[in-house]
Amino acid sequence: MEYWFCLKHHQVEPEEGCPNKDRLGPYASETEAARALELAAERTEKWDEDPVWNDDVEDEQ
Repeated sequence: MEYWFCLKHHQVEPEEGCPNKDRLGPYASETEAARALELAAERTEKWDEDPVWNDDVEDEQ
């Protein structure tokens, strides 16, 4: 079974739930889905620190 985290209601949902545009997932467990916002923040931080994904151009002065 898969689970999603609803961004509107801030709760874990089964497959039948809010539209996918309002959710993160799927996740393998309810516990993992409950951490969806935390996991997204961790991934974003890793991408921000990864030179392969960080394509911000620094101004040379």
